[in-house]
Amino acid sequence: MNTYMAKPAGVERTWYVIDAEGMVLGRLASQVAMLLRGKHKPTFTPHVDTGDYVIVINTDKMVLTGKKLDKKMYRHHTGYPGGLKEISYRKMMAKKSDFVLKEAVRGMLPKNPLGYKMLKKLHVYTGAEHAHQAQQPVAYQIKL
Repeated sequence: MNTYMAKPAGVERTWYVIDAEGMVLGRLASQVAMLLRGKHKPTFTPHVDTGDYVIVINTDKMVLTGKKLDKKMYRHHTGYPGGLKEISYRKMMAKKSDFVLKEAVRGMLPKNPLGYKMLKKLHVYTGAEHAHQAQQPVAYQIKL
């Protein structure tokens, strides 16, 4: 019996739309990363991008558990001495909730060219509208 290896040309991709209203950020991000990577398919191959396209809407209505909104900080460095910038997740969720989800998913994908390619299949929107009706996305229920 031989092991099945998917070929990039033979991968069938579907479009999924996920409503993030009332969902916990980390649990949602792990499910989205699984869909982008293709681990939900029986044809999953680690070195081939077998994942699907994912559209996430209503990210402004996501929740964080506990006191993470005030205690958890988003940090980045400008590259200059003393350039560490910190913003609380309460401000980030109010200002750029789509960025918060995209960063959480990015941290769960491989850190290599294949992972960067997978991240390009993620489309995140703060409101309920998205620009991908032509792709006929299927509603996906998150299994929590």
